[in-house]
Amino acid sequence: MLIDACYGALLLAAFVFQSRLVYFPNVPSRALGPDPDSIGLAFRRLDILTEDRVSLVAWHVPASDPRGTVLFFHGNAGNISHRLESLRHFNELGLATLIFDYRGYGQSAGEISEAGIYRDADAVWRHLTEEMGTPPDRIVLFGRSLGAAVAAYVAGRQKPGALILESGFVSLPDLGAGIYPWLPVRWLARIRFPAAEFLQSATCPVLVIHSRDDEIIPFEQGVRLHAAARPPKEFLEIRGGHNDGFLVSEGRYLEGLDTFVAAALGE
Repeated sequence: MLIDACYGALLLAAFVFQSRLVYFPNVPSRALGPDPDSIGLAFRRLDILTEDRVSLVAWHVPASDPRGTVLFFHGNAGNISHRLESLRHFNELGLATLIFDYRGYGQSAGEISEAGIYRDADAVWRHLTEEMGTPPDRIVLFGRSLGAAVAAYVAGRQKPGALILESGFVSLPDLGAGIYPWLPVRWLARIRFPAAEFLQSATCPVLVIHSRDDEIIPFEQGVRLHAAARPPKEFLEIRGGHNDGFLVSEGRYLEGLDTFVAAALGE
């Protein structure tokens, strides 16, 4: 009886405190650290208002004679100031970048929720295309980890030039079921981020990037994401951990990005 009661309490806690197991805006901190100026990149701070009146903080990092613009969806921890190496990479590839913090992250207002994050993504897409006048077919959606699901969501609703999913998962319930086989994760899950489902509606070229060394999101998740995507699609296998694979495999990584972007944007 005691074991049953403890297991029941564990299930209840997993259901009630789910958001605390998924979102980590305070890791390492919500405070913004160094900005792109610190690595020699000019940038402009933007304040973007969502449909439900939540103010989001974003950075626009231009590039000289850009081949396109990356709309960057980051992962579930930290904020935009923790992605400077990726901003440098995209700038080196001749791509401008618009990166933003979801509600409840960094200096963005609001409370975190899955539905809210989708509204944030919609607002930033509108700002990039309508306010900044960027043609949709010159936009490369880029999502890393949890951000891959958000990028897939936008790709399924819009017509971007390309979609890049790095270290992503099929869905949170699917990922959780593999990590915690002793819990009825699919039944408990209130937060879903069904990336593979979103991909069914995406018509742009897709690049999936994943490392066999990923200690957080198994390589098999990336393989299945690639299988779910409609052609044209590519798969880039890299080395390194979940948070540093793009640095450990920097040469192969940048070459793969460059080749894919050139083909997707018709260069």
